[in-house]
Amino acid sequence: MKINVLQHAPSAHLPTRKGDPMPTSRNLDPLMHPFARARERTRAVNAAKLDRIFAKPFVAALEGHVDAIEVITRKPGDLTTVASGSWDGGVIVHHLARRSQLLHLPQAHKGKVSGISFSGDRLLSCGVDRTVKLWSLDSQDRTPITTFDGKSAFNSIDHHRSEPLFATASTTVQIWDVNKSAPISNLAFPTTSESITAVRFNLSESSVLASIGSDRAFTLSDIRTGKAERRVVMQFRSNALSWSPTFPTLLLLASEDHNLYTFDVRHLAAPTQIYKAHVAAVMSCDWSPTGTHFVSGGWDRTVRIWEEGRGTKPEVYHTKRMQRVMSTAYSADARFVLSGSDDGNLRIWKSKASEKLGIVTARERAAIEYRESLKDRWKMDKEVNKVLGTRHLPKPVYQASKLKRTMLDARRVKEERRRKHTRAGEEKPKAERAKAVVSEQR
Repeated sequence: MKINVLQHAPSAHLPTRKGDPMPTSRNLDPLMHPFARARERTRAVNAAKLDRIFAKPFVAALEGHVDAIEVITRKPGDLTTVASGSWDGGVIVHHLARRSQLLHLPQAHKGKVSGISFSGDRLLSCGVDRTVKLWSLDSQDRTPITTFDGKSAFNSIDHHRSEPLFATASTTVQIWDVNKSAPISNLAFPTTSESITAVRFNLSESSVLASIGSDRAFTLSDIRTGKAERRVVMQFRSNALSWSPTFPTLLLLASEDHNLYTFDVRHLAAPTQIYKAHVAAVMSCDWSPTGTHFVSGGWDRTVRIWEEGRGTKPEVYHTKRMQRVMSTAYSADARFVLSGSDDGNLRIWKSKASEKLGIVTARERAAIEYRESLKDRWKMDKEVNKVLGTRHLPKPVYQASKLKRTMLDARRVKEERRRKHTRAGEEKPKAERAKAVVSEQR
């Protein structure tokens, strides 16, 4: 007589180690789970709501300055060292992890500090007192190592990535050697009556220097030839610029017209993307080290974190006491964002508002990754998208955004009516990206 017996391996039904949970078996046949998609959507909605419930971005405020913080810069190759310069003429080097001061120079310059940059283990600072000073971070002596004198007030400074060179912006762009007291070259510009407000070396092609000025133009120069190679005139002047750390040809501009623009320097006829959310002039911008996000600070007293390529719905940070944001920067590990404002506080924010600080266990990490995948998969769902996109703004910012939206709608309707009542073909609609650039010069 034959007997058929169902035999199962005990290892499939018993825990492998003592104390482990019992293994579960699941039938993957979709006909056995008719409500799986509905359950997954509910989980995606709950994941989006949890993300907003636990959104507590503010970490700490670093004190020390008594006036507006004009500039912030991080030390290359260091996760915790950040320097800031203020309108009171002071320069402070902060240790972010300990929230302490490594170096405090209360009277580094007479008048405001307009630019700072690290040069290895030393610090360069410039100000409206027409001097550039080189400081040692290790020495307790509060006197500069070297002082470089200029003929006009300096507006910005940036150090070369590999060579002992730095560039300054004033009425013109000058290239200096750290070991020499006089500039080694002056870059030639088509017009010299306007002032240059910011300069930045390209992170990959380090001989390429980008600069912006009060004449509404940004210029690409080559320090080897000493000439301006490309020049683009915008509708409004730019207040800050930043090079992408992962895509060397991508340049970010913070404009006076409340927008941010990204340009591919190989095609300067129009920006690649326009980022619209600020309701006042954008004063600063900085890329994250990963190149996927960037931060901006504006005259509307908000800090916004943008995703590269997505021109709307950024993350918005604000507090009741924070005034106009003059400077912003990412930390070297891309986990934190720094902002300096008119009230003299250097604030530290989490780059991801709901991220947990501290030790995260393996099970917590797996749950976080699962919720992130759910939000990404269901981001086109109406309810999930509404929860993810909702931001609570201060009342003045909210009212200003409503007014701005009304003005932009009225302008669009006016243009449509003008085209409607003119001869066919005389007025053609123009793309917003094409409107930003007035002219391109080579």
